[in-house]
Amino acid sequence: MPHTVTLIPGDGIGPDITEAVVRVVEATGADIQWDRRAAGVAAIEQHTTPLPQETIDAIRETRVALKGPLTTPVGVGFRSINVALRKEFDLYANVRPAKTIVPGGRYEGVDIVLVRENTEGLYSGVEHYIGISGDPRAAAESVMLVTRFGVERILRYAFEYAVKNGRKKLTLAHKANILKYTQGLFLDVGREMAKEFEGRVEFEDRIIDATAMQLVMDPTKFDMIVCENMFGDILSDQIAGLVGGLGLAPGANIGKDAAIFEAVHGSAPDIAGKGIANPAALLLAAVLMLEHLEMRDEAGRISRALESAIREKDTLTPDLGGTGTTDTFADALIRRL
Repeated sequence: MPHTVTLIPGDGIGPDITEAVVRVVEATGADIQWDRRAAGVAAIEQHTTPLPQETIDAIRETRVALKGPLTTPVGVGFRSINVALRKEFDLYANVRPAKTIVPGGRYEGVDIVLVRENTEGLYSGVEHYIGISGDPRAAAESVMLVTRFGVERILRYAFEYAVKNGRKKLTLAHKANILKYTQGLFLDVGREMAKEFEGRVEFEDRIIDATAMQLVMDPTKFDMIVCENMFGDILSDQIAGLVGGLGLAPGANIGKDAAIFEAVHGSAPDIAGKGIANPAALLLAAVLMLEHLEMRDEAGRISRALESAIREKDTLTPDLGGTGTTDTFADALIRRL
């Protein structure tokens, strides 16, 4: 039986890069059936909401989705459609790999996987204003919510990911020197769980600001990083910058009952419809999806084709220094497959 995957093309450049990615994935012979659904601005005209119930129902049924970039309309619906999807399906683990592909960059040999807790911390959205002396917005307060349940499941996911994927070292980045309760809980659970994986995964902890500095000085010292929500949001973009930017940055959002794979860059409306958008980030997200579906041969072939095309500068899109188009770049990958 084929794997049915919910496909959300998204907004802006989303439809262009999605079609290119679909062509490349299908060229591997992967047994996938696409179930196309709308979200974002593209869904409003037809469904009057950026996140239609039928799209949610489709993801719940297929349990796997590949999503292009979405634009969250101002003043309509959710703070963020991506956040709404994470909450709807309790996608607690955000996986962001960064690997050197483009030659001649600032760093060579970068190969880092960052695992970010995706549901708690300051991004849990528990905040309010405090009125003082007639000023209803005299102060604002946000709560960094950290639970033992949430910490244990993200750390166990990170350790088990390391074992399954042959990763040797896991770095827990934290601020427990200052936030002794919330970050202290994260660190304490990490140190305790590390004993269970001793001999299989090397464990270390580093303060978050020192981690950011050391990533810039020598990123090859890191293998996997795990941290809470906001810290992970910041570091994941930093490690993407180490290997060329968000145009080469995929993301996976994993929960117990569903997984959504995405390009983490924006919808780039300024180049929408021009046929020059780089599909690499969404394609790398599709690679993560194929690995999740245990289609590791197809995933590996796409990764090797992409690396080969970039290193040989074969019809690259303008953001990668070439003069190719979205479609000719996809054609170059298909030739290699």
